[in-house]
Amino acid sequence: MDTFGLKIISSDRVFYEGRCRKMIVPVPDGGGMEILPHHENMVIAVVIGEAMLQFEEGEWVNLAVGAGFLEIVNNRVTMLVQTAEKPEDIDARLAQEQMEYAEEKLRQKQSIQEYYRTQASLSRAMNRLKVSKRKKW
Repeated sequence: MDTFGLKIISSDRVFYEGRCRKMIVPVPDGGGMEILPHHENMVIAVVIGEAMLQFEEGEWVNLAVGAGFLEIVNNRVTMLVQTAEKPEDIDARLAQEQMEYAEEKLRQKQSIQEYYRTQASLSRAMNRLKVSKRKKW
């Protein structure tokens, strides 16, 4: 089956580089966009959420990704995101604490900027918790 080259770069490292059969990434409209081999060239915004990859062996794996973007050019996909984590790399207890802290902070009076920052923190924590319960690599 056809594959495409995939490179996932997070803010601190090259997270993955190799071949991929299919990929589903979280996009701003609230859904996911599926990327297949020989996909049309484009740039896509990526939001905080769960990305799913299917490698050459056919097995699906899940990732917690932060906001960023994805570029598709000539059957090569490059995804640049703030964070990318495998389920086994996520500390579920810490993510739970971060979620509780963000929820408590939302109950307090904040400026609009602080409110949006807290909302983003809550989204990241909830996403990390969800992905930490998924199948490990």
